[in-house]
Amino acid sequence: METNKTFTMIKPDAVANGHIGAILDQIIKGGFKIVAMKYTWLTPEKAGQFYAIHGERPFFKDLVSFMTSGPIVAAILEKDNAVEDFRKLIGATDPAKAEAGTIRNLFAKSIDANAIHGSDSNENAKIEGDFFFSSFEKF
Repeated sequence: METNKTFTMIKPDAVANGHIGAILDQIIKGGFKIVAMKYTWLTPEKAGQFYAIHGERPFFKDLVSFMTSGPIVAAILEKDNAVEDFRKLIGATDPAKAEAGTIRNLFAKSIDANAIHGSDSNENAKIEGDFFFSSFEKF
């Protein structure tokens, strides 16, 4: 099932390093339309809820700590084949392995501070979008 929407989040490291504008520019140049966006700061409770799928993993506490270390920018994006195309645009989770010109290659510092989140499936895009916005479907 293809969809024309996906969810993204510019992470605290990229926000702190002043990369919001440059990352949004890359997204727009990649053919995506921003249909919803907010600048917010996750509480430990909200970050824990968002990353609950990783709750039993050894890195969970560090992940929650990182994601609450500064503000983030959450957005819903629209484009044909949005999820797959956005995953290509952001590059591999490890910026050392990300293709040249991808968002993580350009703006991420490490596998942990990797600048941006992109939904990995249509189902997760809806779940994640609904977490931050009143209804993914209305956008």
